[in-house]
Amino acid sequence: MMSAGQIHKMAMRDGAHIEVYRVPAKGERRGGIVLIQEIFGLTAHIREQCDSFAEEGYEVWAPAIFDREAPGLQLSYSPEDIARAIDLVKQHSMDQAVSDAQICIEALAKIGHVFMLGYCYGGSVSWACACRLPQLSGASCYYGSRIPDLAHETPQCPVALHFGEFDQEIPLDRVQAVRALRPEAEIWTYAAAHGFNSDRRSDFDASSAQLARQRTLDLYKRATMV
Repeated sequence: MMSAGQIHKMAMRDGAHIEVYRVPAKGERRGGIVLIQEIFGLTAHIREQCDSFAEEGYEVWAPAIFDREAPGLQLSYSPEDIARAIDLVKQHSMDQAVSDAQICIEALAKIGHVFMLGYCYGGSVSWACACRLPQLSGASCYYGSRIPDLAHETPQCPVALHFGEFDQEIPLDRVQAVRALRPEAEIWTYAAAHGFNSDRRSDFDASSAQLARQRTLDLYKRATMV
């Protein structure tokens, strides 16, 4: 499938220029979304996610947050690529990822509502952004393994968290701890494992992915009605 968006180079606060995949909203514009990738880069799957939310009326920007360490990164889900991706995450600070997202958020906020959306590592980044950045109208965070460690931070906008009940990386007791600490967040669990949203992964679960997507869209729509 041909991508609907284009890659733009954008300057970040540290002077680095990184790629940002940008897709214009189709039809009536509902707002902007800053979408943060899994640890595997701006893959075809991530670009397809951007394109699909643009079809719903959102302008979507996805920064290539590992461009400093590995320009043009697009990894598979093979054990070797997973190991490489984990090494890249260890080199990359959460503060840097939030800062890169903030550049995109500030640009989109000049036009209207801005939302966060993130998968895996991007889910954790989206949670951190929802807690630290005031410009957001809402955030949807999928199976971010660092969210339990960041749950002491308070979101400044409506947030939905999506976890798999069979996720070996995020045991349900950790999800329950987040639920107890952050009652203001919508916390959803699905009969699925980690990465259930990606149709490239063996853990893909179509019904869970569809339901989480609808809950994400519902969150965004409610926020724009306030």
